[in-house]
Amino acid sequence: MRKSMTLIIAISLNVSLNACVGRIVGDVVTAPIKITSKTVDLLTTSQSEADENRGRKMREQEEELKKLSKQQHKLTRKCDKGDQDACKDLRKVERKIDKVKRA
Repeated sequence: MRKSMTLIIAISLNVSLNACVGRIVGDVVTAPIKITSKTVDLLTTSQSEADENRGRKMREQEEELKKLSKQQHKLTRKCDKGDQDACKDLRKVERKIDKVKRA
């Protein structure tokens, strides 16, 4: 009885250890592949990420143009009334608008 119990325990331990060792070996073998794929994923931009970035840039550009357009309108009215400082500022704002449109 005692020998059979020892034999059962030994077989169970052997099976458990083989499974554990097999899992560890599998992890060690696949680790470089996982690391490489993760690195490639971090270094590359997917199409959807590129689209999101492009959309974000366009929205920011539109917001900037809207702000500058309001300034331009306000300065134009002041310049038309003879305010020379407003005329100088208007030219600066118009250059900024051109710069944002080209970006």
